[in-house]
Amino acid sequence: MGVLSQVVLFPLAPVRGVVWVAERVRDLAEEEMCHPSVLRARLAALNEALESGAIGPEEFDREEDRLLELLERSGGRGGRATVRRHG
Repeated sequence: MGVLSQVVLFPLAPVRGVVWVAERVRDLAEEEMCHPSVLRARLAALNEALESGAIGPEEFDREEDRLLELLERSGGRGGRATVRRHG
């Protein structure tokens, strides 16, 4: 970046700083929400919701597939063994 660009863009420095902080907060929140222990807890709660009748089998299957995909991407392999399938 040249000196002229720095001078012209200097008034935007606080905005760029806020954007950078917001992006870091978003990244940390996504990382926390996709942590294997959080995903396993969500799978357990989903299973309880199915057993209590709060959700139906179709909704359970959709959400379970989504959570298991997130679990695989997060490196928490073996998540299927911790969930009892309906059936």
